[in-house]
Amino acid sequence: MVDTPEGDRGVAVITGAGGVLGRASALRLGRDGFSAALLDLAGPALTETGELLRQVGVPCQVLEVDLRDTDAIDASIRSADAELGPVTALINNAAIYPKRPFIDVPISEYDDVVAVNQRAYFAAAQVAARLMIPRRHGSIVNVSSITWHGGWSELASYISTKGAAVALTRALARELGEHGIRVNAVAPGAFPTNAEKIHADPEGYSRFLIEHQALKRRPEPGEFASVVSFLVGPDAGFVTGQTINVDGGWVME
Repeated sequence: MVDTPEGDRGVAVITGAGGVLGRASALRLGRDGFSAALLDLAGPALTETGELLRQVGVPCQVLEVDLRDTDAIDASIRSADAELGPVTALINNAAIYPKRPFIDVPISEYDDVVAVNQRAYFAAAQVAARLMIPRRHGSIVNVSSITWHGGWSELASYISTKGAAVALTRALARELGEHGIRVNAVAPGAFPTNAEKIHADPEGYSRFLIEHQALKRRPEPGEFASVVSFLVGPDAGFVTGQTINVDGGWVME
């Protein structure tokens, strides 16, 4: 079954919808014809994303969820399916990224990173798949990171989960393909987000990024969202199990 025609695309669930890339994805998918279910921690950022969507006439549901709580993930996605319409796309985007030397990482902190960046992806995809399988239609996008290609100092917890996002993508693409469900990943480079606050010298960090990229500029959040839009849209109808780097040519495979 092909994707629903533009203007009647069903519901896109976006986790981490209060963040820069989550918000950009929600706005782009709303423009594409999706209704939006916005999952994130309660706060002004999540509220603002919902307000921005409503201002442009996109039906949406703002769902305050601690993504460490898998029961809350299940209830939220099922609520969106019941209230907004059939869930046809899931964007697993939320992530946390504490920075510290590997030997100093408390196991409790590591558990939190895995819970948000890895277990929540698994749980959300499972709920979405259970809804999509009877309809034989749907698309899941897991957000990875280019850091999983070559590692990064003092981010072992984060990077290990981003590698897991790629592995999960491939496993689900293989298993869910027979049900008409496509699963892909996006690995963004260094988009200007709140994550940059973990670097002591933001200006020096920006220079470092541009030096290593083939494209000598910083990216715009909409350039990430456009790839998400492609992957859940009809033009990617025969694309599954893939990871697309959106990094200005830093990593080339």
